[in-house]
Amino acid sequence: QVQLVESGGGLVQAGGSLRLSCAASGSIFSIYTMNWFRQAPGKQRELVAAITSGYRTNYADSVKGRFTISRDNAKNTVYLQMNSLKPEDTADYYCKAHWLSSDYWGRGTQVIVSS
Repeated sequence: QVQLVESGGGLVQAGGSLRLSCAASGSIFSIYTMNWFRQAPGKQRELVAAITSGYRTNYADSVKGRFTISRDNAKNTVYLQMNSLKPEDTADYYCKAHWLSSDYWGRGTQVIVSS
């Protein structure tokens, strides 16, 4: 079992930056692939970025070059640095831990980007 708590969301103007954090507890954090998803109102949840236990990363095309995912295994935390934010980045952002057939989700943090 893994418990995940996201933080760092808020209201920001277009062009601004935010850093989301997802703190994990309850299991061996380093073995998990960690993901950031987002869900905008009326839309499906989509994968934003992922980082494996080996620190390989991948990003949605819509955020490449603007967002950076990272992890600190000593702090059991994964981060999402979001730069050059756009109004279309407005969504609830969720952290997910994945290992084998197990998935664990946080409750999300809201990001609102004003134009």
